[in-house]
Amino acid sequence: MKLDVRKTFLLGLGFFSVSLVWPLYNVYVPIFLRDFLDSQFQINAIMTLDNILAVFLIPIVASLSDKTITRFGRRMPYLMVGIPLSALMFILLPNYTSFWHLILVITILNFAMAIFRAPTVALMPDITPPPLRSKANGIINFMGGLASVFVLMGGSFLYKENHNYPFVLTAIMMVVALSLLLKFIKEPSVGVTSEEEKVHLKDALNAIKSDEDKSILYVLLAIFFWFVGYQGIEATFSNYCELYLNVDVSDASFILSFFALAFLVFAIPAGFIGTALGKRKTILIGILGDAVVFVFVAMIGTLFPYNKIIMMVAMFIGGFFWALININSYPMVVERTSEKFIGTYTGLYYFASSLAAISGPLMVGAFVDFIGFGSAFIVTASAYLIAFGLILKTKDKQIA
Repeated sequence: MKLDVRKTFLLGLGFFSVSLVWPLYNVYVPIFLRDFLDSQFQINAIMTLDNILAVFLIPIVASLSDKTITRFGRRMPYLMVGIPLSALMFILLPNYTSFWHLILVITILNFAMAIFRAPTVALMPDITPPPLRSKANGIINFMGGLASVFVLMGGSFLYKENHNYPFVLTAIMMVVALSLLLKFIKEPSVGVTSEEEKVHLKDALNAIKSDEDKSILYVLLAIFFWFVGYQGIEATFSNYCELYLNVDVSDASFILSFFALAFLVFAIPAGFIGTALGKRKTILIGILGDAVVFVFVAMIGTLFPYNKIIMMVAMFIGGFFWALININSYPMVVERTSEKFIGTYTGLYYFASSLAAISGPLMVGAFVDFIGFGSAFIVTASAYLIAFGLILKTKDKQIA
């Protein structure tokens, strides 16, 4: 059995589109909000809006996509609506004239992103056999990492020239990616499904509840906790650098790009490592490694002074361990279900990560407001260690 590398790279254009938006969004929107708000907790609360929408919408949209029958396929109609609307809102994002204007654009952007995120990810297991999904997910996340590095590094320089440039360029690239997907990716044909055969979200939840092996439950809980840490730091990082380390916001974007760069470099190898060592063991290594990195970063500015090179190296190492976690976690979820539930389990994956992305920024923001920015990475490391304990409770799934 051999992976269709060309098709997988083309399929990665969907994830490329998703990954173009969030790095810029998470770096610059907190800065935009600083024009109106002083509290990091309040800023982080607004930064969770995308995930509040995601918690409610993504599982529903994902389950609906399992039941959608169109001439374009099950997943593509959601991309065809969500990507153009997201691109338009992204162009408007830096041109806010008031607080409520900014909130309106943010809300519509996040609604549009929620429409196509899960169907985009579900395309991979739709066309990839289970034994090849870690490798395929590595390639797809390589495309996501490429997008992140491009917009963080390139956006840092473009933003200095004109605040609109990185947002306009990102929107154009999203539309181009959608055009290529529509041209080259053909979804597997699915016959018309009777009402009795249609997939319902409650069926998947009942299956998880009744299963004697609680591994899928532990995996979803672990996903929640490591995303609590990851999203909490991502929403706080630009203000952390600017207000705690006294670093310019464009430099904060550049530093964070090394996390994305390492993810890009190691995305494909992480899939092969997961195939060779097993997803469980690979994820455990990644969690423990990142926890150590975050404890080290927490010491910068307290036990020893800020150094840009050291910070970039730490982010690069952290990105490597994050690749081990992130590349193998989604395949670990969908390998535990049948083909008809893939979209629904994708929705559950996003439910866990999105719920965490609400909790994480609020938790880190509260600690920052009451204790200081120095506590941010300690909270993140603690969340990762809880995830480590949960993954220890899981069992590797044997796939024929």
